[in-house]
Amino acid sequence: MRFAIIQFPASNCDQDCVHAARVLGHHAECVWHKETALNNPDAVIIPGGFSYGDYLRCGAIARFSPVMQAVRQFAEAGGLVIGICNGFQILCEAGLLPGALVRNRDLQFHCEQVLLRVGNRHTPFTCQVPPDRLLKIPIAHGEGCYFADEPTLARLEAGGRILWQYCDVNGELTDRANPNGSLLNIAGICNENRNVAGLMPHPDRACEDILGSTDGRLILDSMVHTIEQARALPRAS
Repeated sequence: MRFAIIQFPASNCDQDCVHAARVLGHHAECVWHKETALNNPDAVIIPGGFSYGDYLRCGAIARFSPVMQAVRQFAEAGGLVIGICNGFQILCEAGLLPGALVRNRDLQFHCEQVLLRVGNRHTPFTCQVPPDRLLKIPIAHGEGCYFADEPTLARLEAGGRILWQYCDVNGELTDRANPNGSLLNIAGICNENRNVAGLMPHPDRACEDILGSTDGRLILDSMVHTIEQARALPRAS
């Protein structure tokens, strides 16, 4: 399976994503922000980092990169797209996901391990997560507080589109377990068609035991499983 990793000026997690894909036994190829085509990948990852130095605000410039039009077309055709950290911010700025990521409530940069509760295990990004399994995945961000208006939050809840939420060791959505002040403890969401997702935690940094957790593999494995299942379906004549 082929992952396209979108690479912007000042991206710093693109190679983390490449390594994670290869650890899982798949091919990954970086696609520079000036490209206008993705070279026919199976899935797209928009990695973390500081695209364009986070000038203006996180993701605000990256949304205008030529490659983002190709990403949009890929998503509109049903392709799987996941944005990690800065990638989540870019997807929101580009309108591929609702809401926005704003400064952490304590105005501090957080780099730590967090626990995530999976809100919906019936999506291409969560289907391989065992029942009741909490995910241990690191964060590294200063603008990870998810914000949206009340109607948007209601639609996300009603549609099962809140995929990951910050929780404590008992799976409770407590304020203390929320590292950045995100509304509803939101760590990640998906679009209405459930083929585009974004999350602030880094699954790419949780794919090997030496990193302290392999729970990030479950997210990437879910994407792989979904694509393989789709390939196995008989084609209409």
